[in-house]
Amino acid sequence: VQLQASGGGLVQPGGSLRLSCVVSGVTLGDYTIGWFRQAPGKERDWVSCLASSNGSTTTADSVKDRFAISRNNALNTVYLQMNSLQPDDTAVYYCAADRGQHCITFLTTTPDYWGQGTLVTVSS
Repeated sequence: VQLQASGGGLVQPGGSLRLSCVVSGVTLGDYTIGWFRQAPGKERDWVSCLASSNGSTTTADSVKDRFAISRNNALNTVYLQMNSLQPDDTAVYYCAADRGQHCITFLTTTPDYWGQGTLVTVSS
């Protein structure tokens, strides 16, 4: 199983980015998927999750009005649309996949598979 994240970069405050994560080796729809991030000098935090059981999403309060997770099963790709980006959003963003069916498991344990991370820098 491989996860390849992309789409990071430098963006000005208030701007938008869409991160992509291509998952290979498994059928994406069978996995709960999501995004974490780790800011410089801080611990890794979860950002958003999409459950394989019913497609429901869970997004951190700090970003839920600005970020949205989605997936395209045909392309085996998960996305994170990020709008109104702020300097505090600067971090390495990681996609992850888990064989569990629910976000509660995904968010409270360590997912089974991880991508390599993509750096998002929000700065003027």
